[in-house]
This record gives sequence, C-alpha cells and structure tokens, in this order.
Amino acid sequence: QVQLVESGGGLVQPGDSLILSCAASGRSFNIYAMGWFRQAPGKEREFVAAIDWSGGSTYYADCVKGRFTISRDNAGNLVYLQMNSLKPEDTAVYYCASNRNALIKSMESAARTYDYNLWGQGTQVTVSS
Repeated sequence: QVQLVESGGGLVQPGDSLILSCAASGRSFNIYAMGWFRQAPGKEREFVAAIDWSGGSTYYADCVKGRFTISRDNAGNLVYLQMNSLKPEDTAVYYCASNRNALIKSMESAARTYDYNLWGQGTQVTVSS
C-alpha cells in the first residue's frame, strides 16, 4: 500500500520547537518533490513548505520563512519539517504530500495543491501556553 504517514506533532508552548516526520512507504518517493501543508480549524488548507526531489531547492510560505526548515532523506524515504519559534497561529493539522513532479519551478507551483497526488492523514500541532 502506497502511503505517507506523518508523526511528531504535539502540544508545545510558544517559542518551542518540533520536528515533524513523514515516512513514505509502498514505493520510492525519491524522484518526487514533497511538500508540507497545514489546516487550522475553520480555515482552508494552506501551503507551508516544499522541497524538490534532490533537496536542492526549497520553498516556504512567508509566514514560516526563517522559522521552519524542510529537508529529506531519500535513502530512508523520509521528509522532515523542523519548526522553531512556534507561535499560537501555527496551530493546525500538518499534512505531508507527494508532488507529481520531481522539480518545483516556482513558488506558485510549490503551493498548488493540485500538483500533489498523495497525502498523509496529518498530525496535530498545538501551540499554546
């Protein structure tokens, strides 16, 4: 079964850090770009970060730039999201997704949900004091 499974979410305080992991199984995801999205209650799903197949190019939403870092371990079929200086507004369910393409050519294409054809179930991140 081809699937993505996120882990690492939890309840943290403002200013804390978390590392989310996305484990891919069922086939190799090494040739696909990957992304992280999030959805807060009552809001639409929004783009967070993306990385191309090699890890050479990354893209970030303005609201997380400088605080979050996306990376990947192709040998282990893993994608990570390092989240630092967390804020209450980062509270959401975070989803890992596999892109149809290996390369991401622009910020616009990185954020286009249509280009992601496999999604995980999500992991909850709650930032609260």
